[in-house]
Amino acid sequence: MQIDKLRGEQLDQLFDAILSLDTREECYQFFDDIATMSEIQSLSQRLHVAKMLTEGKTYSAIEEETNASTATISRVRRCINYGSDGYNLVLEKLNVK
Repeated sequence: MQIDKLRGEQLDQLFDAILSLDTREECYQFFDDIATMSEIQSLSQRLHVAKMLTEGKTYSAIEEETNASTATISRVRRCINYGSDGYNLVLEKLNVK
C-alpha cells in the first residue's frame, strides 16, 4: 500500500478522529476546518468517479457528469484495478455498487 509510507502516529490520529464522528453534520464541521474546499471537492469527486466506473459508465459520461479530468478518471480506474481495494470496500459498505 502506498499509504504505508505515511503510516504512523499522526495519520493514526487523523483516522481515529474521522472514525470518532457520529453524524454527517459532524463530518461537515470537521472537514470544513481540516481541509480546503478544493480538497474536499476532489475527494468527493473521486468517490463519485469510482462509483460510476464500477457501474460500467464510460469516461465521457463520467467526465460530463462529474467534471473530472480524464487523468483523474484514469487514476481512480488504476486504484480500482490495482490498488488496495479501498474504493470497492467503501462502495460495498454504502450499498451503492
